[in-house]
Amino acid sequence: MTITQLYEVFKASTGVSTDTRSIAKDSLFFALKGDNFDANTFAKQAIASGAKLAVIDNQEYATEHTVLVDNVLKCLQDLSNYHRRQLKIPVIGLTGSNGKTTSKELMAAVLNGKYHVAFTKGNLNNHIGVPLTLLSITSKHEIAIIEMGANHQKEIEFLCSICEPDYGYITNFGKAHLEGFGGVEGVIKGKSELYNYLRKGEGKVAFVNADDPLQVQQAKGLEQVSFGKEPGNATQVCPIAISGATRTISVHTSHVDIHTQLTGQYNFSNIAAAIAIGEYFKVPINKIKEGLESYEPQNNRSQLTETDRNLLIVDTYNANPSSMEEALINLKLFPTDSKWVILGDMFEMGEFEMIEHQKIADLALAINAEKTILVGRAFKNTSDEESHRLLKFTTTDDLTSYLKIEAPKNKTILLKGSRGMALEKCIPLL
Repeated sequence: MTITQLYEVFKASTGVSTDTRSIAKDSLFFALKGDNFDANTFAKQAIASGAKLAVIDNQEYATEHTVLVDNVLKCLQDLSNYHRRQLKIPVIGLTGSNGKTTSKELMAAVLNGKYHVAFTKGNLNNHIGVPLTLLSITSKHEIAIIEMGANHQKEIEFLCSICEPDYGYITNFGKAHLEGFGGVEGVIKGKSELYNYLRKGEGKVAFVNADDPLQVQQAKGLEQVSFGKEPGNATQVCPIAISGATRTISVHTSHVDIHTQLTGQYNFSNIAAAIAIGEYFKVPINKIKEGLESYEPQNNRSQLTETDRNLLIVDTYNANPSSMEEALINLKLFPTDSKWVILGDMFEMGEFEMIEHQKIADLALAINAEKTILVGRAFKNTSDEESHRLLKFTTTDDLTSYLKIEAPKNKTILLKGSRGMALEKCIPLL
């Protein structure tokens, strides 16, 4: 069966499924393989659960309700690219080291003020997630936002070849996935593959943060929509300023003041990008304001959480040196002296692990919080001067044991660490 023929089957289906635990009736089941599983073995179960057809790559599991292909993953990717080429709507590609998901959610909140928007759900931003996102786009959608994640070079290039974006936005270049990218220069090169893709096409546009010199440099030669405090000279400009950021961030445009529920000056560029993109696509300014002000951060990303004892800044979904630094600077600006810092290890640092953890440990102490707590093997191995304000724990469970006894009260507490550290387990004790 060719991709064209399979696409006809897809159009008559209810969509795509990859997990037999959540099979949609009359969907196409793609039997993907992983390091510890082979979904070919579940093809028969998928059909019994309601799938219309199962796409497999192992002859042993072939039946009258299966389609045998050379490689299921490649077939999924090829089908999604074929579907993308049938779409007659703008597609915005989004990547960056920090703030991808928040930016995507803000952009969707703004664009929903005028359009029916398709956008990446959760963190489905890799070589499987991007195809699944594309295949979820239907005829009712009028614009799409595709988030693309990467931890090594050539990955963004590949994802662009699948989703073929008309527009692109890179949030920033930060110290994320240094192990896979081989350092910051590798991050810049890898993320800039989105700009490289846009350069090859006619009429493609980049949204560029004019306050970020690296973005301005890497986007040279592209048709641009520039935004920021000093947008500079681009095809279109969108001047935006911070009007308040002591607890939650507010911004001011030439038309309106917007008061968001996000914390941290580091979210300014995410908000500004959403405004610029909304204005470019002619979303009414009152709808832009409504979308941004109604957005509530979730999934432990820059969430302000008030318990009956403390104010928590919860940012435990992910962490890297760049986002750690921004979170600490933001905490320093909070108008209170009763501050605690709780930081968990940063993952995928490779050879940069110890030097980057040491830098963050030093910065954390320089904040002069009432108490600084470092959690994880890497942080445990950092050196420090003796300080009554510093505690180290090997695991999050060790920390929770301490918090059960210590029970802090009336503090502003930053919780920040990589997802694998599971610092959110501490929240009930704070």
